[in-house]
Amino acid sequence: MYKWLKPYVLLLPAMMVILGIFIFGLAMGLIQSFGYFPVVGLNKITLKYYREVLTDKTFLSSLGFSFYISLISSIMSVVIGVLLAYSIVQSESKKGIEKVIYKLPIIVPHAVAALLVYNILSQSGILARILYSFGIIGDQSEFPSLIFDKKGIGVILAYIWKAIPFTTMVVYTILSNVNDKLLEVALNLGADRRQVFWYVLLPLIMPSIFSCFIIIFAFSFGAFEVPYLLGPTSPKALPVKAYIEYNNPDLTHRPYSMVINMSLTFISVILVWLYHKSFKLISRYDG
Repeated sequence: MYKWLKPYVLLLPAMMVILGIFIFGLAMGLIQSFGYFPVVGLNKITLKYYREVLTDKTFLSSLGFSFYISLISSIMSVVIGVLLAYSIVQSESKKGIEKVIYKLPIIVPHAVAALLVYNILSQSGILARILYSFGIIGDQSEFPSLIFDKKGIGVILAYIWKAIPFTTMVVYTILSNVNDKLLEVALNLGADRRQVFWYVLLPLIMPSIFSCFIIIFAFSFGAFEVPYLLGPTSPKALPVKAYIEYNNPDLTHRPYSMVINMSLTFISVILVWLYHKSFKLISRYDG
């Protein structure tokens, strides 16, 4: 019993501080989202701010934009990451080089990744200058607008560049531990390489793929720095909109910001629940 409790007892002081700050901040945000903010004279609990925010067109467009960039970046990151992991497993001779290359983006912070994407893909960036120097475009303004655009291409590319290594590492770990006899049996029974991947390997790594997708989606949905640096003026990603509302000089607007934050929290809780379910699937497979 003591051995079971010992790790939790040792972690208790630090966890009390961390959870205390987190729970207190979440509780204050929830209270303020209901319009209770006595500092500025708001003393009544009301659902007014939820009704106004959740029916506001700019909020709905920001919500849709956040879902859009998160969904596209998550799907593409997972697909490319799985293919890259499979190629590393298959190409033994290049495994050392490929493992180094795909790990490089992990050490780069998201804010730095956003600046790299801006310097490379903006209309005055490196790629536009290269195309101009080769005469492919007559002017740098002819280069397509990939930054600050309403489609969020720059934001999506930054997320993809950062998320691919994570997916690759997770999937590569699973693939490298798959028993080779399974593949040999499938090949001996007449399956080709494509069928081995789709009908043998893919079902084995699917729980890990799903968990990677949820983690990447949750992070990109709630992240602030990349859409703030590379996103369009309108619509704004939901975390950026919450930040702008929070910095409104009129403090009576604070409940609007907290409603957006509570919406982000609610969606994050759902994603955590989905991740927990996928983790149970992985544990069931391992056991």
